[in-house]
Amino acid sequence: MKIFSSRSVVVIGFCLFAISSQAQVPSINSVKLEPRFWSDIPGATIVTAANYPSQILFYEVGVSAPTGWANRDLWRFSNDGGATAYAFGNNDFFQASMTLTLTGTPISPRKEAGFILNSIGGDGQFIVNTDSHEVVAFGGPFPFYAFPSTFDSGETITLGLHYFLNGDGKRAIIYTANGVSSPPLEFTNLEQGIIDGSTLGGYFQIVSDPANPFNGGSALFQNITIVPEPSTLALLSVGLLGLLARRRG
Repeated sequence: MKIFSSRSVVVIGFCLFAISSQAQVPSINSVKLEPRFWSDIPGATIVTAANYPSQILFYEVGVSAPTGWANRDLWRFSNDGGATAYAFGNNDFFQASMTLTLTGTPISPRKEAGFILNSIGGDGQFIVNTDSHEVVAFGGPFPFYAFPSTFDSGETITLGLHYFLNGDGKRAIIYTANGVSSPPLEFTNLEQGIIDGSTLGGYFQIVSDPANPFNGGSALFQNITIVPEPSTLALLSVGLLGLLARRRG
């Protein structure tokens, strides 16, 4: 029977400590609701409803004015009952998903909705829209990816984000739309991942139409989930423990 030396056990123990000290998403228990995060057309009528995690609704009508570009309504994940938005760190690995129904009346000018990551490096968005019929991720630190499938106003789509360490120890993301996944995409920004202090949630944006006083739409977010994702290094800790057990056997 062969066992590890005391030095090997110390090294493994140190590795496990380093692994366990990595940040992960805490228990998200609510969302911070922020209707009219942008309010270019304050005279529009807005209706909101929030019952996290089952559903969040934004509905606006009358988004029509001679000046101003768009209204944007926002919700962000919170771990303190909705008092503040949770600030994600570079190593806060997670899996998040939601079912989204976006409608536009009419479909143009653009109505769009989806995931949004707000950060000092710009907004990362994974969205659908009514006029270009896109299912696309772009902006901020998010690697660009466009799904070949299209989206039409009134359809329901399930969107997902999987932020993790890949086999090379680099931060990566996988986007999913109705069960179809992008390839793992590595981050290329300076931080090589989500920027410390970023917030994550969903948004609805509706562009003003000065010629149509009935311009409006809605975004219904349902079945919202977010759970911690063990990093590749955390999984490595399990392998180290298993190896130690085998060598002791």
